[in-house]
Amino acid sequence: MRFFHPDKETTVNKSELIEHIATNAQLTKAEAGRALHAVTAAITDTLRSGKSLQIMGFGTFEVKRRASRQGRNPRTGDSVRIEESKAPKFRPGKELKAAVN
Repeated sequence: MRFFHPDKETTVNKSELIEHIATNAQLTKAEAGRALHAVTAAITDTLRSGKSLQIMGFGTFEVKRRASRQGRNPRTGDSVRIEESKAPKFRPGKELKAAVN
């Protein structure tokens, strides 16, 4: 099930991930691409609605609020106000942590 090759770069791109999904799920690359798109769209829609998404053993996707704060313009040194924002966060699950370690 591993698809990392030690002679290649350590980053896997989207087309390589689709190829891996297609091979392991016995799908065509087009079907695997649609499946990957469906999963990422479901995660995005869930986070956009303000909910978190938990995949047991893999991890939890959630939205965290970042409070407004004072920052500094690196060019001029002037203080600037950084507005409140939301940021997607991922917390790996126990099984994913174990697999990586």
